[in-house]
Amino acid sequence: MLLLVGLGNPGPRYAKNRHNAGFMAVDRIVRGHSFGAFRARSRFEGEVAEGILGPEKALALKPDTFMNESGRSVRKLSTYYKIAPERIIVIHDDLDLAPGKVKVKLDGGNAGHNGLEDIDAHIGRDYWRLRIGIGHPGDRDLVTPYVLSDFAQSDSAWLDPLLDAIAEAAPLLSAGDELGFMSRVARLTRREEAAAAKTDPEPPDGS
Repeated sequence: MLLLVGLGNPGPRYAKNRHNAGFMAVDRIVRGHSFGAFRARSRFEGEVAEGILGPEKALALKPDTFMNESGRSVRKLSTYYKIAPERIIVIHDDLDLAPGKVKVKLDGGNAGHNGLEDIDAHIGRDYWRLRIGIGHPGDRDLVTPYVLSDFAQSDSAWLDPLLDAIAEAAPLLSAGDELGFMSRVARLTRREEAAAAKTDPEPPDGS
């Protein structure tokens, strides 16, 4: 069994924040594949959806805890279903990646990400991380307000195609083909960029 964990903060106040990119991605995966709807599961302190992704059964989790206590929810659900850390994929925002870039990595540091830090404390570091680049504000003092602010309207030009690409390519993660996943996401997003460029109106003469 595979466990997909989207990281974010619960409630409508945070729904469009950059820090909720993990929630957004797991929502898109659940809608795009054979999953039931998310249901609140108090015993796991989160919302859980069940379904099939690629060749196997999968669970999707959105912790109801705030970001810095995500690990408790992940530990409770993974322990109950006996899911080993190497079958857990945590999807989260990443300041160190340019907006729209995606990387998948097993183990590694948490780079100060509160959600990852708490998960490390509860289940160790031997799980997969799907990093969604949101860029950096340029000043460490601006990081907190930046991640807790909504994506800019202009970000939808890359964010929506990226979330769609992650959802479409997600079965490759279930099959253990992380490199294939990243390659397919890159190919799908390039295709969307090319299509968008073709539909852009020509600039007026003299501009």
